[in-house]
Amino acid sequence: MKILRALMIGDVVGEPGLEVLEARLPSMLKEYSVDFTAVNGENAAEGFGLTEAVLRRIIAAGADVVTSGNHIWEKRDFWPVLDREEQVLRPANYPAGTPGRGQVRIEKAGVHWITVNLQGRESMTPIDCPFLCFDAILNGHSGAAGYNDPPESTGPHPLILVDFHAESTREKEALAYYLDGRASVVAGTHTHVQTADERILPKGTAYITDLGMTGITGAVIGMDPKICLDRVRKQVLYRMELAAKTPETEAAVQGIIAGIDGDTGRAISIRRI
Repeated sequence: MKILRALMIGDVVGEPGLEVLEARLPSMLKEYSVDFTAVNGENAAEGFGLTEAVLRRIIAAGADVVTSGNHIWEKRDFWPVLDREEQVLRPANYPAGTPGRGQVRIEKAGVHWITVNLQGRESMTPIDCPFLCFDAILNGHSGAAGYNDPPESTGPHPLILVDFHAESTREKEALAYYLDGRASVVAGTHTHVQTADERILPKGTAYITDLGMTGITGAVIGMDPKICLDRVRKQVLYRMELAAKTPETEAAVQGIIAGIDGDTGRAISIRRI
């Protein structure tokens, strides 16, 4: 049995998140003997969306693929990059014709890694069904939104990592059980709050409801607490701003390390970081 280690990192939030990712990720890759790394970058550019320069920084820090979510559309200048760069994903279940792709296959450490990015629909935009979208990807339907036919795999079982960017914990858990035994890892993102429910499901899929975030932890989801408080108290949609770095706050990297059997694609361990 060849054990491979996948590192999945929660939403990078603004410059503080980028700085701590750049400072910590290279050493983490060595410390945990990581074979493949996925980083959610949808909040990396000033807290909302991505830019090409920010994408380059995340990849240079050690990410093999950069996933995203509903905020990927914030920077319109970035849309052509979604079409051009295979290492950055948007959720696959946006309708066909949307810029970018929702999955990518990368060969590394002697196996094929398939990263699939999906978005939830409960309390979010009601886009295409993430459950059926995954089925289409797994079945190789080239007509599936955000999907391009991968090359035929002649090596070991492909290892499938799913970033499910969703609000509802119920929807996240439901998808995990739906994909149990078909995906190696299903990891939720979007809420910026790391959950303590990491586990291996009965058929061998590693799961956590939310990876957490990479950014200022002594704040409100990485954002300025005063603005967040004003939004909920006054019900006025003030624009969110990044939390400031102070002696009382710190930036952290949050996510999981999963150990996967490289021959079968079944997860054998999952650990929060």
